[in-house]
Amino acid sequence: MTRLGVIADDFTGATDIASFMVKAGWRVVLFNGVPDEAFAADGVNAVVIALKSRSIPAEDAVCQSLAAADWLKEQGCDRLFFKYCSTFDSTAQGNIGPVTDALMRYLNTSMTVLCPAVPDNGRTIVYGHLFVNGELLNESGMRHHPVTPMTCSSLKTLMEAQSGGLCDNVTINTVKNQPQEISARLTALEGKAKYVIFDVLDNADLLAVAQATARFPLVTGAAGLGYAIAALDTQQQDLSGHDMHIEAAGFAVVLSGSCSSMTNQQVDFYQQRASSLALNVEKILHDANYLTSVANWVLDHAPEALAPLVYATQPPQIIEIVQKSYGAAFVSEKIERFFADLARTLNAAGFNKFIVAGGETSGAVTQGLNIRGMVIGEAVAPGVPWTQVLDEKKWVILKSGNFGNSDFFLKAQEYFHD
Repeated sequence: MTRLGVIADDFTGATDIASFMVKAGWRVVLFNGVPDEAFAADGVNAVVIALKSRSIPAEDAVCQSLAAADWLKEQGCDRLFFKYCSTFDSTAQGNIGPVTDALMRYLNTSMTVLCPAVPDNGRTIVYGHLFVNGELLNESGMRHHPVTPMTCSSLKTLMEAQSGGLCDNVTINTVKNQPQEISARLTALEGKAKYVIFDVLDNADLLAVAQATARFPLVTGAAGLGYAIAALDTQQQDLSGHDMHIEAAGFAVVLSGSCSSMTNQQVDFYQQRASSLALNVEKILHDANYLTSVANWVLDHAPEALAPLVYATQPPQIIEIVQKSYGAAFVSEKIERFFADLARTLNAAGFNKFIVAGGETSGAVTQGLNIRGMVIGEAVAPGVPWTQVLDEKKWVILKSGNFGNSDFFLKAQEYFHD
């Protein structure tokens, strides 16, 4: 059985692709970081490792990714998939380019694919330009991202600025109307292009990409390609269902750190219906008693019908003011640490269900809860599944900033059962 090893650059990205592959019928396990021990992967189609490598120094991201590749190979993974965000979150220095190059050297391969398309979530590619819900990437809300603002939509321009090779494009006309020519096109690009960008408008196009790159030892992209790879593996599909029983007993909390436009909408929608508390960044930075104060507020509202919401989510203009005073990296790190400490405190007080928004926030919460492995359950929104911590009655849902509809926090709680 072919086994895919997935290296994801953040935790929500890991659950995203795991969910899509489970939806296609695969059995998937997910680990938070590189495990210390071997894993009996019999009957598992994909093993996913969630790193926290998106925004760290490039050399550290490369080191972590290579360690993950080593472990996945030891577990019998035949191919590797480098998973990054469907909005190609990165800076001019990386980390998508440096990690991709390092993995290509590790596997001794001269060509790979760049495929951040996820049509189910509005991410499409036309003539090598990435679109988010019909808007060019640089005209979407991602241009205001506090850590990795995306000011260009050309994947070729973005990748070549941070990598050691050239990109080329398989255009939509070839993908849709001349699929028999894709193989010849890839052969013609050998020795000329290191990274191939396929235009993608729908899931049928993703299947064409997966088929064309089936022999690549390394592929890179977002969850859509993961779904297509799993869907092509029809002989090993298991569509019997992956429903997960999430107990209503115990308390739930919503923790939101993303400042994306969609998460802002979700916070606005939810705070009109449930108790909510906006975090005070100044107090996070300077008040040693603030964590206790916030935890007590959550405990006071825990018995209510809807889970209380604690959020650092703010419109971009407000975040920019705070960042100018203290520095973006410093503020982000302090907020993440606060969420990690808050999750740990609440878990000790009886909270066993955590609804989390934001990639960096999700990574912090999983660290705070000391989560090493997870079983992937049913998706609340495309690419956003409920997960159960291995061997524990503890459930976590981790949402990337722009995923889900405005009622996501509310909808997630519909999965609780007595």
